[in-house]
Amino acid sequence: MVTILMPVYNEGASIRQTLSQVEQVLGEADIPHSYLLVDDGSTDDTWQQLLLARQELPGLRLVRLSRNFGKEAALCAGLERAGGDAVIVMDADLQHPPRYLPRMVELWQQGYEIVDGVKAHRGREPFFRRWGAALYYRLFGRLTGLSQQPLSDFKLLSRRALEAWKQLPERDTYFRGMSAWLGFARCQMPFEVEPRRQGRTKWRFSALLRLFVDSIIAYTAAPLLLVGVMGLVMLAAAAVLTVQTLWMYFSHQAQTGFSTVILLQLFIGSGLMLALSVIGLYIGKIYEEVKGRPRYLVQEDTDALLPVDPR
Repeated sequence: MVTILMPVYNEGASIRQTLSQVEQVLGEADIPHSYLLVDDGSTDDTWQQLLLARQELPGLRLVRLSRNFGKEAALCAGLERAGGDAVIVMDADLQHPPRYLPRMVELWQQGYEIVDGVKAHRGREPFFRRWGAALYYRLFGRLTGLSQQPLSDFKLLSRRALEAWKQLPERDTYFRGMSAWLGFARCQMPFEVEPRRQGRTKWRFSALLRLFVDSIIAYTAAPLLLVGVMGLVMLAAAAVLTVQTLWMYFSHQAQTGFSTVILLQLFIGSGLMLALSVIGLYIGKIYEEVKGRPRYLVQEDTDALLPVDPR
């Protein structure tokens, strides 16, 4: 039994079409399956469309969050409730093509605990966004020691991998990084990203920038090392400037003026502010974790069997 998990946000216009295509592919492949869809506080008619879809798919389980907590929280809500022997996470906008689902199940049956969907091509994206994504994955891999491949949320987790994921207690989650950290026998499955059928992407530049910062801070303390590096750079620059100043003074070539002092103050001040910003980011993350607030709050669950603790 495979559970298809989809986080959903404002996909009312296309969600029933998505479910229809997934059902057709899994039915033709004769794969036993169930559905778990998490509505992340949609503001359109997504929930009403999901309820209509449940009449067509009686095994469809729906979870509705009390507000928009973000995709990561919606994934957590689904993963903590997913049943079956494996769970496949995919987007609800058909950019993760359903035709690859049988291949993922086949790889899992061969013994792989995690099947990672790797974007062979990012589809129709602006050049700078594609370049920025490549740079991000390279930096993420170098700093964290995890995969540098352009991974996605399109992946299969076995029951054992899913139970291991549930043991990770952090509240500020990053699903791609967490699943890569788990280890286990894993493989990569290239897939072609399909264009969105309807609507527009929910990811804006500010959201992507925040995701980049959060994911780096969550998996490595390397940025804190930059503080020490900047200190050494400023120390070296101060030593060179000291030698130059003494040479100019004793050779009677010193000139009046404050240019050197002003530049030095700007240099040191910028370095200190940058260092404080990096330290502040880590302190902010510690603060969020210490508060211990739940990752999400559930407003409605159509198939609530047992209470689940949203750690």
